[in-house]
This record gives sequence, C-alpha cells and structure tokens, in this order.
Amino acid sequence: MLAKRFGHRLDVLGLLVIFVFVALVTRLGYLQVVQGSYYGRLADGNRIKLIPIMAPRGTFYDRNGVPLVSNRPGFTVTLVPISGPVSDEVITKLAGILGMKPAEIKAKVDKQQGSFEPVHVKADIGPDVVTKIEERRSELPGVVIEIQPVRNYINNELGAHIFGYVSEISDAELEKRKAEGYKPGDIVGKFGLEKVYDKAIRGMPGGGQVEVDVNGRAVQVLGKREAVPGDNLVLTLDFRIQKAAEEAIDEHLKYLQTKLGNVNAKSAAAVVMNPKTGEILAMVSRPAFNPNLFNGGISAKDWKAINDNPFHPMDNKAISGEYPPGSTFKIVTGTAALELGKVTPEEKILDTGHHWLIPKGNAMGEALGWISFQEALSKSDNVYFYEMGNRLGIDNLEKYARMFGLGAYTGINLPGESDGLVANRRYKEKVYGEDWYLSETFDAAIGQGFQLATPLQMAVVMSEVANGGHRYRPYLVSRIVSKTGETVKEFAPEETGNIKISDRTMNLIRAGLRDVGMEGGTAGYIFTGFPISMAGKTGTAENPHGDDHGWFVAYAPFEDPRVAVAVVVEQGGFGSDAAAPIARKIFEAAFNLNQKPGEGARVYRPGTAL
Repeated sequence: MLAKRFGHRLDVLGLLVIFVFVALVTRLGYLQVVQGSYYGRLADGNRIKLIPIMAPRGTFYDRNGVPLVSNRPGFTVTLVPISGPVSDEVITKLAGILGMKPAEIKAKVDKQQGSFEPVHVKADIGPDVVTKIEERRSELPGVVIEIQPVRNYINNELGAHIFGYVSEISDAELEKRKAEGYKPGDIVGKFGLEKVYDKAIRGMPGGGQVEVDVNGRAVQVLGKREAVPGDNLVLTLDFRIQKAAEEAIDEHLKYLQTKLGNVNAKSAAAVVMNPKTGEILAMVSRPAFNPNLFNGGISAKDWKAINDNPFHPMDNKAISGEYPPGSTFKIVTGTAALELGKVTPEEKILDTGHHWLIPKGNAMGEALGWISFQEALSKSDNVYFYEMGNRLGIDNLEKYARMFGLGAYTGINLPGESDGLVANRRYKEKVYGEDWYLSETFDAAIGQGFQLATPLQMAVVMSEVANGGHRYRPYLVSRIVSKTGETVKEFAPEETGNIKISDRTMNLIRAGLRDVGMEGGTAGYIFTGFPISMAGKTGTAENPHGDDHGWFVAYAPFEDPRVAVAVVVEQGGFGSDAAAPIARKIFEAAFNLNQKPGEGARVYRPGTAL
C-alpha cells in the first residue's frame, strides 16, 4: 500500500517536471525566434534613453520689431549613462577635451542623485571640440553631442545690462525653484530681463526617446515630444536710440581721456525715456560686458577680465549707480523756494563769488553780481542756491526732494535698483550721531554732501518737469507675445505720484531750464543753434576719490516734451563738457537729425514707433 502511494507521487512529480521543461523550452523558443533580433541588440549594449530637448527661449524685440536677443543652434555635450554610472576614466578624458576640471563634471553627474538621467555637461562647444570627441568616440561611451538652442545676443554688448545673460541653474536657485518645475542642468536667466521674465520666456522642454549603442551613438529615434518655445518680449526700447547712445558714450569717453585729460573717465550711464508714459527708450551703462560669453559657462580668462576691471562692467550704473546729483538738484531747490515763497522771480541776490554766512562759493570763484532766479538757474549759480538753502532749511529741502521721488525706488522691473539718499537730519543722527549744521544745508541745496541719486531717478525728475508733475513708473517691456503672435500680457503707463506745485512755479522752472541751452547758459555752447527746442540742466558733482562727475539732464522739444534724457560720466569733469555732448547726440538720434541719405524722416511721438 505504501509502495503504491509512493509511486503515485513520483508520477505527479514527473508530470510537473515535464510541464516546467516544456514551458521553458517554449519561452526560450519565443525569445530566440520571435524577439531574437530585439534582444540581440540589447545584448550588444543598446539602451533606450530619454534625451531632453531644450525649449528655445523667447525672442526680445525692440518697439519697431527689430530682434535684439534670439537663439541659434549650438552643440551641447551630454552624458548618457548606458548601464550604470559613467566611469571616472570617461569623465577625466572628457574634461581634458572640454577644458574643464573632472570635479566640475562629476558634480553635475552627482546632482542627478543616481537617477541615471542624461546630464548636460557643456553647451555651445565649437566644431573643433566636436571633432575631437568624434575622433575618440570609442573611448567615450555615453558621451552624446546634441544640437540645442543657444542664446544669441545679436549685437554683443549692446543692451547687455538690460537683457542680462543666461547660465546653468545653481544649487541655491534650484532649491528655491524646484517646486516650479526647474531641474538640474536647466538654463535660466541670471540677470536683467532674462531673470525677471524667465518663467514666461523659457518655454516647455521636450524630449526624445532614443535608442543608443554602447558608445552613446543614436541608433534610432523611437518617439519625440517637441519643445514649446517661450513667449517673446516686445520692449519699449528703440534700437536706433540705444545704439546711438552707446556709441556716443564710447566715443566721448575716449575723447575725455585723450583730449581733455580725464584719464579715469571710463564709466558712464544714460537713461532715455518718454516723459509722458515712463517707457524706457534706451538705457546704457559703461563699461559693459558681452553676455554671449556666458553661454556654456564663461571661461576663467573672460571672467577674470570682467571681475578684475576696477570700473565694474557687471554693474548697471543707470539704476544702481548712486552719485551726488550736483547742480541738477537745483531744480528741486528752486521749486521749493518758489513754491514756499522764499524768493520771487524778480528778486535779485548779490553774488560776490562767495556766500556771506559761510565761505562757500562758485566754481573757480566766479562772481555774477546781482542775479535773479531764471538767470541763476540757467547759469547754475551756487551762491544764489546756497541762499535758497539758507532760507528753506534742510527739512523743506527734504520734503520737496521726496515729492519729486528722490530717495525711493522708481519701481522699474529690473533687479539691482538703488534708492539713492535724500539728505536729512535723521540720517546724520543715525549714522554719525551728530547734529545738523547749516553748511550741510548749503551742500544739500546744490546736490552735494549727503545727497545721492541714480541716473534713472534724475531722468524721472526731468520727466516730471516736462509733463507737468506726473511721476510714471519706468518700464522696459510693453507686451509679452506668444509664439503664435497673440498678446499674453500688455503693460500700460502707471502713475505712481504727482508733484503738487502751481503752474506758475513749474513754468518758471521750465523757463530757467530752457535758457541752459541758449547763449549764456551752462550748456549754451553745446546746444546753441540746435534745431529742436530743449530744456536742460548741467551738474558737476564733487568726488572725493578722483575727478568730479559730470551730469546733464534734459527734455525735448520744449513745447511738447517727448524725450527725456539723463547722462552721468564718472570722473568726467564739468557736466557741460562731459555729459551734455552725449545728450545732444541722443537727441539727434531720437529726432532723426543725423539720418543718412535715403532714410525717411520720422519724429518720435508717444505711442508710436520711432
């Protein structure tokens, strides 16, 4: 009985063994016959990988549709792990070809945290590097060369401080923006408009499902999701005015250095805006940098040249440079004195070259004798405005400076703006622990001492005079437009303040500023005979670290202001010599006075293209 039961179990076990054997043979036959070629490729080391496709960033256009920032195709080196982490040997060889340190590449790989995802190593490599990689292909398994969009700043340095630049996202940025969909290796805006509008212009990346062999060569594309380009920006800038302003500054700086002996006149800034809207038509800062150098990572040599420059090329001096406004501040002092009845337009004050209370006087000891308000403003007489400061007191000067918007951010949508400083008792007490002195009021009245302003702030001040007291937020982007041409967002003028003064006072200020560019005015020899009526103010700001800074602020035409300008030249000397000639060339471009034969005459009007 026991033997019979045992024999039955053997039969069952035998049948089970036969069944398993048949199943294995059947499966083996299926794999070898039906899918033999597929698994044969995999056995040779082929792998399917998802290769990210970078989205082209949106294009920047000027107000007339001229492209200023675009994209171009470029070669990008990517590491694609085949069957495990890329070996240190491959990383070392690749680093040698790319001119990088192995640790740099290793750090990029480590950021993927063992995900075995493709890693962008370096963008925008040259054809010579591509050739070297292809020649050593067998030694570099997993190294892939892709064609990806590369940012193209069409005119190199032109507008660099406005546009900014792009580079690979940093660890700190990634930590902050991971929730927004940013990933290691992403290219992001680091500065300027590229940074401010990064989310709108970066687009949506695509991806390709690619079969690669053991050397990283693509065997076939199995699937593809196209990248979606980012939205475009239509700027308020006018390319012609921007170009003219940059060329004017470059030429005049060279002239100041070589002809007038201002050897350190190597930094300057200019702002050109529409006083009726706040639109920025041009913005320049010197020295500048070429944002194309940052594509693919800036070289140590190029970074050293920028970083070691004592005149700070990366600073946008138009919005971050803080300078004593010098005699341009007399616009504020004069407004306060007239509005508060501290002086009448007819009253004459005796200028003997020095004030009678404190021994402060005019440049070079010049004495103008009996002088009225309009003449004092047009000739920029210090003694007259010292007396205005004496009559007003520092508190009234502070009140009217803040009314004009000084000592506060303009609100322009660019990173790095400074708010300047309005001289006041509280500041001195807080910083120095000292009482206020009358001599400091005298300094404040002519834009010296504690007073500090940015070129953008002074452009806003001049715009307020030009438009009747309205303060508009300066802006650089008029529209965000989709790739199909639809307007995604539009930006309109935004009034942020108003100077509450009488028309009589405003007209008296304007009359004095109009005379600045006429014979006898401080900029008369620059603007006498200029075909467009203009109102302006020169300024020379004392600089304890070198030569004086030169200022010029202006608007034109006088009867219907459409363009306001502020120019400062560091260590350029008198404003009439250093800054006014630059402003003249800017006006020439804005009003087509320097047009070439065959160009149609176009005059700028608010809301229209120049």
